[in-house]
Amino acid sequence: MTIRLGRRAVLAGTASLAAWPAAAQAGYPDRPIRLVVPAGAGGPTDVVARILQPHLSQILGQSVVVENKAGASGNIGAAMVAGSAPDGYTILMAPSTNALTPALYGKALGYDVVNAVTGVAYVASVPLIVVGPAEGPKTLPELIALLKKEPGKHSYASSGNGGIIHLAGFLLLEKAGVEALHVPYRGSAPGMIDTIAGRHAFQVDTLGSSKGFLDSGKLRVLAVMADKRMRQLPDVPTVEQALGFKMAINTWYVMQAPTATPRPVIDKLNAAFNEALRNPDVVKRMAELAIEPIQSTPEQAKKYFDDQMAFWEPIIKKSGAKAE
Repeated sequence: MTIRLGRRAVLAGTASLAAWPAAAQAGYPDRPIRLVVPAGAGGPTDVVARILQPHLSQILGQSVVVENKAGASGNIGAAMVAGSAPDGYTILMAPSTNALTPALYGKALGYDVVNAVTGVAYVASVPLIVVGPAEGPKTLPELIALLKKEPGKHSYASSGNGGIIHLAGFLLLEKAGVEALHVPYRGSAPGMIDTIAGRHAFQVDTLGSSKGFLDSGKLRVLAVMADKRMRQLPDVPTVEQALGFKMAINTWYVMQAPTATPRPVIDKLNAAFNEALRNPDVVKRMAELAIEPIQSTPEQAKKYFDDQMAFWEPIIKKSGAKAE
């Protein structure tokens, strides 16, 4: 699917910025702000946005309205924000998927991910975990040993082709020197149902998505893809502790705005997000979902997004993943 950000849209945004006086910037915001979520309602990205939304509204003194614009792996919502007036009234909650789209879509993407939007705040990080059926291997080394012993016999599930979940599983197998067939699903839950049934040897996912199945004993958690053990899973080793090589992979959320947005507006939004992320209610709610709130500058947010694009591009090419 090609998403075009036309020259007129770019010129219109630039003209809008030029016509926007410093006094208006100083009075920002004086009307509601659209927080675009490039995914459907109820999904992880939407959940994080709605945890933050009431606190942002209170801090900024204006309504912050969450607007879901799903489709094309997040590209529809991202392209809409990229083509919006750079005035701070339309911002994007970019999930980790958005850093993969340049490598997945190539020229068909139709807008410049690097130059059309800029970082506002890196707001949250969610470590990934490796889970398997309750009746399967009890540890990650046991899983790898099984895959080595029975090459070509086993598979792993993911929430979709070319997503972080898929690529994390691919990278784990590559680093461990084993193979398994990738079976993509439309979302995590359908894949987990088949993993529980023993149709797949393992699946990579988040604790938030897996917790109900883990608590009921239907799934077994084998390892955490992080630099250190998770507070919520103190007895579960990291991949490095289990297999001896480093592997820290997470899903994440970065706030973005059109690149020409005035710096005073970016700074005000950044301060609002950082303040909201320190709110005890936000911290508590995120902890319940195994989400880590992050404090950042706009520069750190942009650098993190750009670094993630650079990290995943060669892995995507090696995996052969294509946009669905």
